[in-house]
Amino acid sequence: MDRSSRFRSRRITPVVAVAAAAALTLAGCSSSSGGKKSEESEAGASAGKASTPRMTVALVTHQSPGDTFWDIVRKGAEAAAAKDNIKLIYSADPNAGNQANLVQNAIDQKVDGIAITLAKPDALKDVVSKAKAANIPVVGLNSGVSEWQKLGLMEFFGQDETVAGEALGKRLNQAGAKSAVCVIQEQGNIGLTQRCDGVEKTFSGKLQTLNVNGTDMPSVKSTITAKLSQDKSIDHVVTLGAPFALTAVQSVADSGSKAKVATFDLNKELTGAIDQGTIEFAVDQQPYLQGYLAIDSLWLYKNNGNYMGGGEQPVLTGPAFVDKSNVESVAAFAAKGTR
Repeated sequence: MDRSSRFRSRRITPVVAVAAAAALTLAGCSSSSGGKKSEESEAGASAGKASTPRMTVALVTHQSPGDTFWDIVRKGAEAAAAKDNIKLIYSADPNAGNQANLVQNAIDQKVDGIAITLAKPDALKDVVSKAKAANIPVVGLNSGVSEWQKLGLMEFFGQDETVAGEALGKRLNQAGAKSAVCVIQEQGNIGLTQRCDGVEKTFSGKLQTLNVNGTDMPSVKSTITAKLSQDKSIDHVVTLGAPFALTAVQSVADSGSKAKVATFDLNKELTGAIDQGTIEFAVDQQPYLQGYLAIDSLWLYKNNGNYMGGGEQPVLTGPAFVDKSNVESVAAFAAKGTR
């Protein structure tokens, strides 16, 4: 039977699915006893280890070299793998064709499950079909909330990028912004495009888009600086990743602009910048949670037939705003590299 058809034939609300996940986690994990110290995850929380048979799961993303956002996703995945007695194979390539080849490698290794990002879904359509033909369950995370069902994935964990963009556009209106530029660090990435499109839907001012080469940070800085020098009317720079926001702050200073910086995504340095007031706010999609849930979901399906969202709804991990009013509450987690 086609797994995607099987998934859609049953309806389980996300709340029920999460409750089932919690119950099975407690039942399948061994706790510390007899004075033996329990294991600790990357997040610093103590956890037992599942007594279920060893699984192998591949996590294949479109991470670009040096993009620290994916370190957080990976930490979440590793924490779930440690708990669930899973051997985790991580690989990444920003080139969609190469990412598809990495998925094929996972299929050839006969893994028990695959978690993928769908930044450029068309390039992964065929290889996802091959995984399904090999009876390997595939889940999506982070990118591809509008495409995962079309490709027949079992579940999806992430935020709706259009909704997140719309929320940010409204926030710009509240801040009194009149002219903003949305900086896209990877052309062709559907999720990044959806973010800027979402901002444009709700922002009442003028929005421009600016494409930069996200793998070359000096180039990012010079391109944003040039744009701000050329257009003094820009009062807000919107970036789509934490490292680019920090670079944009430098560009604002170098150009003599009075523009403010807002961004999607967090990291340790960014929470400090929000606290200091050099960045207005960030949209948090909780990447640690995306990695954790994607891997944990494959264990739940393998061992108890569970799946979240009933095969119809994504499990949303964002958006949520972090600004000066609440940054202190997430800063400690960001310092650990988990937010």
